Amino acid sequence: MRDTVESYIKKNQMIQEGDGIIAAVSGGADSVCLLHVLAKLREKYSLKLEAVHVHHGLRGEEADRDAEFTRALCGRLKVSCRILYAGVKEYAKKHSLSEEEAGRILRYKLLEQEAESREQETGCPVKIAVAHHGDDSAETVLYNLFRGSGLQGMGGIRPVRGRIVRPLLCITREQILQYLDESGLEYCQDSTNQSWDYTRNRMRHRILPEIVKEINPKASRHILQAAEKIRQADEFLQASAAAWINGRISEESPKRIPKELLQEPEILQAYVLRRILADAAGSEKDLSSRHVDALLDLLRGSVGRRADLPGGIWAEREYTGLKIEKSTAPESVPPGHETGIPLEITVFPREKSQENQEFPKNQYTKWFDYDKINGMLSVRRRRTGDYITLAGGGRKSVKAYMIDEKIPAARRDSIFLLAEGSHVLWIIGYRISEYYKIGPQTTTILQAKLDGGENHGG
Repeated sequence: MRDTVESYIKKNQMIQEGDGIIAAVSGGADSVCLLHVLAKLREKYSLKLEAVHVHHGLRGEEADRDAEFTRALCGRLKVSCRILYAGVKEYAKKHSLSEEEAGRILRYKLLEQEAESREQETGCPVKIAVAHHGDDSAETVLYNLFRGSGLQGMGGIRPVRGRIVRPLLCITREQILQYLDESGLEYCQDSTNQSWDYTRNRMRHRILPEIVKEINPKASRHILQAAEKIRQADEFLQASAAAWINGRISEESPKRIPKELLQEPEILQAYVLRRILADAAGSEKDLSSRHVDALLDLLRGSVGRRADLPGGIWAEREYTGLKIEKSTAPESVPPGHETGIPLEITVFPREKSQENQEFPKNQYTKWFDYDKINGMLSVRRRRTGDYITLAGGGRKSVKAYMIDEKIPAARRDSIFLLAEGSHVLWIIGYRISEYYKIGPQTTTILQAKLDGGENHGG
């Protein structure tokens, strides 16, 4: 198995002779295997190997046990070890995240800081080795497939991402356990890994084992083979999109996309538009195929049509093609910013205990289905084209609603809206859109709370 891992490291150019390596070691089976393999390769590649264990401040005595186990293991392998502490619970609460997600963010943040510090001290490149294995990647492929990902998501976990390397992606969990048994190595069991409360663990303990048992015992291997081909296709299309953009589109803003893009294969059209949209927004976060499809519809449509997109981006169909620009208009700002409205936005997972809970009936605290929000929210006054969704799926313009509610004309322009593009979630102080209401399938809730609401249009 160690030969397989070494070949995989070489194939993906993960480690060069003389590199510094920080191994992320939790004390679980996967990370114990990773550290042991790297320790065996240390002399051959003149590696400066050390281990980092991140203590999340959760699981009480069990977490303390894992930290001490890791320290002792490193002592036996003659690897220096650092125990870093992360306040996961506080971070999760502050940023409205699950503890699982908060732990992941803090773990990588601390590892990156440690690697940067080592590079400054030694002047040598420092990699971060983490213990994801082949089954993890197969689970990722299935998870992204089920949630509607594109090729990038279905390419599985990347072997190399920045300074992060994953030497064990070429082997399975079963091979890891066999290696530990043959090497006489002990490891810790994390009780949360056996819980089905987390989506990942349900995939790990139920779905993938069922596929392996009932369909094909080599299913994981075949998923990984498909993922590698998908990853190669994605990389080719990314490069093709970049070449197309470099040859036809100026770096100046706004971006203008010639309608000749429609002559290209449809998949290349999508890659070009996604790349331009991500560059304009500054990130691919919050972008989905829905937004790319909206741009394609706009490009195929009539001159003058317009669409609002995530990140404060808007697009308009011109005679020669599409114009894409980042909005600087003061009426389209994040909740509670330049408007001076103290609107507090909180996002949190919907717990099972909340399934039968009554939603807030306070006039100035509202809950929305965060899963349905795809664009950037803004707090602003009304503008032409604004609408809310009624029961049954019909639409009503905000203007018509205000007339029906007999809101005085002189007051209508002073009422603020919480909106996603032209779709209004909440006419603040009045009603919310039926589309964004909490439903049985809601997994994440967005709470909007207006302090001193009686002074802001209600």
